[in-house]
Amino acid sequence: MSLNKDLINKLVKVTSRAAINCYQYLGKEDKKLADKAATDSMRNDLNNLEINGEVVIGEGELDEAPMLYIGEKLGKGNGPNLDIAVDPLEGTNFAAKNIPGAISVLAISEKGNLFNAPETYMNKIAVGSDVPFDATDLDYPLKKNIYNIAEAKNKNINELTVCILDRPRHKEIIEELKLLNVKLKLISDGDICGALLVTDSKFNVDLFLGIGGGPEGVISASALDAYGCKFQGRFIFNTDKDKERAKKMGIKDLMKKYELNEIVKGDSIFCATGITSTEIVAAIKKENSKFVTETLVTHKKTTIEIIKSEEAIA
Repeated sequence: MSLNKDLINKLVKVTSRAAINCYQYLGKEDKKLADKAATDSMRNDLNNLEINGEVVIGEGELDEAPMLYIGEKLGKGNGPNLDIAVDPLEGTNFAAKNIPGAISVLAISEKGNLFNAPETYMNKIAVGSDVPFDATDLDYPLKKNIYNIAEAKNKNINELTVCILDRPRHKEIIEELKLLNVKLKLISDGDICGALLVTDSKFNVDLFLGIGGGPEGVISASALDAYGCKFQGRFIFNTDKDKERAKKMGIKDLMKKYELNEIVKGDSIFCATGITSTEIVAAIKKENSKFVTETLVTHKKTTIEIIKSEEAIA
């Protein structure tokens, strides 16, 4: 089995170091520099692992380098064959402004087990493991999903909280949620962290939904799988270029609704290191001569834990 504790520890180091490398750019109002620092670090560290990896979720195509691009080969080429999904700096605006919500994140699986997702939007829905599988569906009317969740959790409608990106495209959904008297948690960016809020009742989020990044949807699904949560997604292909790219990636049904087990097959590892503070993991801290980081690690077969790491300041 290639996905083991040894690999987990190495991957924690990868996201921790990516986070540390963009620390110097926090609050400098330059999201490209911060993103590049995290990306260069993640590429370098993944290339030093004894894996035969390929990026299936990245930041664009080959011509958009220096980003980690879809199809890029990573690792020394002498280890297990792995699919890799990366977001070296999720929440570039948060890092540039030094406000909560920035993380460095990756997900990894054995070859063929992570959905090869195009860089397009995805309509998503996620609920915790305390909601029966058939209670919610991407295709149900919003009101039905809300009422079913309330019934499953034995809550009043006005006690439910829905997390959604605060975007003009969600105006009608947000208005309907207000009419239903549901509590709203509006986020400005960072829908990986948003989706993860359904994993534990301590975050007080009952439903995550709306249109966000497709790659972020796949990465989120890796973590949600370990928690036993429900996730569904449908890609949105608005342009001919999007449709052409999807077909090249082998997507035949452009309207297909994907269940979690179709997005993440079998086993996977997810790592997310806090850069600025989040509800999931704490921000990087500088203590004396070292950096201290927190990383959420999920591995469906063995662990869900927060790992604290220390690295000397170079």
